[in-house]
Amino acid sequence: MNGPSQIAQNYVNVGVGKTRYGLIKTLALGIMAGAFISFGALGSTIGSVGLQPAGLSRIVSSLVFPIGLVLVLCAGGELFTGNSLVLIPVLERRIKPMDMFRNWGLAYTGNLVGSILIAELVVLSGTLDLYPGLSAAAINTAMAKCRLPIHAALIKGICCNFMVCLAVWISFGASEMAGKIAATYLPVFLFVLCGFEHCVANMYFIPVGLFASYVYPDVADALGSIGLNWFNFIFRNLIPVTIGNLVGGAACVAGVYWAAYLKKR
Repeated sequence: MNGPSQIAQNYVNVGVGKTRYGLIKTLALGIMAGAFISFGALGSTIGSVGLQPAGLSRIVSSLVFPIGLVLVLCAGGELFTGNSLVLIPVLERRIKPMDMFRNWGLAYTGNLVGSILIAELVVLSGTLDLYPGLSAAAINTAMAKCRLPIHAALIKGICCNFMVCLAVWISFGASEMAGKIAATYLPVFLFVLCGFEHCVANMYFIPVGLFASYVYPDVADALGSIGLNWFNFIFRNLIPVTIGNLVGGAACVAGVYWAAYLKKR
């Protein structure tokens, strides 16, 4: 097992390596990461719909969702939120800020493509017809996220990526697959349980609700889906949550651990 100081040292090289990927490789791995997170999100919805009380439903959702990040870290993927840690090699002056921004931009683009693609496939495949209430749950979740106050979306984004980057961080402390899965699982379980906001997950949750509202208009009308639209998706949720995720991951985790373990005094 690697301790925190060794993880910090190791991540310098990991982060440098990420910025050396070519454009196609980064985009492809970004698409894969977006798909993995989307499948975890889909599973969390399917597993929790209809369960009562609400706390039990959230616990089941929290147990399933982390599968997405486990796949990213164990199978390989470029996840924008986890890549907030690439700030560490920038602070170590091993790469330039533009290298980091390029990685973030390509990973984010790939995540968006992968997530929306899975959202569309889920609706077209009829997966939301597995049992009654599933399409309503997808639309209701998207609607609730589009109605979040901007300041709440920002703060929930900070808290979320604090947990996600801690999951990535401690996964580098394990050398065996089982240890990596356990390390990844617990912080992600916690962020879902607390209802925090993850920009890549929302790239799936809101589009799948939007697509479902077109295919199941009667369900959408019954829910009164006011506010569920692409404008609110982007400007009321995705942008503030993305900013919050960057603050939570880059400032609260990468910046603090760099200062604690790597900064030359």
